[in-house]
Amino acid sequence: MGSSQERIVAVIMVGGPTKGTRFRPLSLNVPKPLFPLAGQPMVHHPISACRNIPNLVQIYLIGFYEEREFALYVSSISHELRVPVRYLREDKPHGSAGGLYSFRDHIMEESPSHIVLLNCDVCCSFPLEAMLGAHKSYGGIGTVLVIKVSAESASQFGELVADPETKELLHYTEKPETFVSDLINCGVYIFTPEIFSAIEDVFKQRKERANLRRISSFEALLSATKALPADFVRLDQDILSPLAGKKQLYTFETLDFWEQIKTPGMSLRCSGLYLSQYRHTSPQLLASGDGTKKATITGDVYIHPSAKVHPSAKIGPNVSISANARIGAGVRLISCIILDNVEIMENAVVIHSIVGWKSTIGKWSRVQGEGDYNAKLGITILGEAVDVEDEVVVINSVVLPNKTLNVSVQEEIIL
Repeated sequence: MGSSQERIVAVIMVGGPTKGTRFRPLSLNVPKPLFPLAGQPMVHHPISACRNIPNLVQIYLIGFYEEREFALYVSSISHELRVPVRYLREDKPHGSAGGLYSFRDHIMEESPSHIVLLNCDVCCSFPLEAMLGAHKSYGGIGTVLVIKVSAESASQFGELVADPETKELLHYTEKPETFVSDLINCGVYIFTPEIFSAIEDVFKQRKERANLRRISSFEALLSATKALPADFVRLDQDILSPLAGKKQLYTFETLDFWEQIKTPGMSLRCSGLYLSQYRHTSPQLLASGDGTKKATITGDVYIHPSAKVHPSAKIGPNVSISANARIGAGVRLISCIILDNVEIMENAVVIHSIVGWKSTIGKWSRVQGEGDYNAKLGITILGEAVDVEDEVVVINSVVLPNKTLNVSVQEEIIL
């Protein structure tokens, strides 16, 4: 099929409110996919990457958040990128493959030659154009983005074995108890429309097994009711594993950065990764300053145009400052996300922290985490409208919304 005839549809799985509990208290205010990383909503980064795919005709977001929560963002991003973006709401969780299948009629309306499928909570450089070229050369129904990780961390993800020459996916297992491979699934895929037939086959097999159980014994039927719903199909266990080794699935390895965004700590790390990527993709989004008319800027920093930052402040590296924030004289910010309408008063310090919407940090106060992005209290998080009074120190703590701190705390969760 020539490039003039190709039509590409992108699908981004955004999940829903029954998930993301590890992202609290930040997800109490906004859906996790709309939480800002490097000054842009989390979902904006994969959307922007999809925009660079030649012959892209449509982007779908699939999840089970209320439609109204995405309406404003979908409208603005469609206008900004000049590519139709549409949110499709699942009636309930159907699994990564089941959710895709449930909207197959919408996806196939554009008669796509290929479907790009991404998970929203993945942070990487999204090498989609190169991956698409490799996928076409392989000739299979699907290509999986993979990366090598340490043997110690591999078991947290889907491990796979690929042919080093042909790149065929030979074996796939999700979060194995014993080490299989240091090659893992990145949660980014390219499929031909044949993927819908593969998912449909899973549905048929489940129905056949259910019929057999009903015939065989009442006890078997009872055990079957405890299994996954018939319309819940997982892409990894139910599709990738059975198709591995059948010359239908292939791999494309990225040598760039990759992370999963499961916790607020990882969101802070990934914000820094996206900021560093801006140097190559969007240098106009990075702030500059030398401490004269503008604040001193070190490393990669994003400052929203509406934010007010005192020239004597020192900002960076890895700092993102959102809309209408006010940063006072002598303030020092390192590795942090400052959300909308935050005020940080004179000579306060914020390090390895996320400061929630409308919060206030008083004069000479210090809000700091140790910077372990994987630890439960590895960074400090202030929820919405938290007031840290003057000269108060907050270390390695999580503070829920609408609290006032007038005494110092360390390694605490303030409910």
